[in-house]
Amino acid sequence: ASLNLMQFRKGDGTFDSVGFSHAARLWTIVLEISVLMAQFPSREIAKLSYEFRTLGLGFANIGGLLMAMGLSYDSEAGRALCAAITALMTGVSYAASAEMARELGSFPGFDRNRPAMLRVIRNHRRAAYGETKGYEGLSVTPVPLDAANCPEPALVTAAQRAWDDALFVGETYGYRNAQATTVAPTGTI
Repeated sequence: ASLNLMQFRKGDGTFDSVGFSHAARLWTIVLEISVLMAQFPSREIAKLSYEFRTLGLGFANIGGLLMAMGLSYDSEAGRALCAAITALMTGVSYAASAEMARELGSFPGFDRNRPAMLRVIRNHRRAAYGETKGYEGLSVTPVPLDAANCPEPALVTAAQRAWDDALFVGETYGYRNAQATTVAPTGTI
């Protein structure tokens, strides 16, 4: 499921982070429902889909959004905007997954993957806060969110809050989904 980013461009040219958060949360729930409703091409794929409950929330039209906002793909502001949108979508999706785990239980493979999963969530949270140190178990340090160059400060704040929620609720209840988001290669949607 890909959210069309141009649908979240407001009349004044800014990005609707509240509406985008709502859509990411709603589509995470829809995709979780689809795990139960889907038909799979093989028994093994069905088994793994149930055991890990992987989802594929993403977005489309980042190029159109950047152009409409007058930002170059290869600019600090363009990269920071894309990172903030991605961080917000993924943080909201994992927070929704943790909330669903509170009600429905975590994915069947969570307990044996708990330390690694929480490490990944903590590392994503660090990146959303722009941290350059403190990453756990990585041989390559990720590129952190560049809040100073993001033309939408509210988007950065919303992304950070989403990762706070994803970590806090997930530490207590786990996650309903081992994977919540994915970004398809350009031109494949």
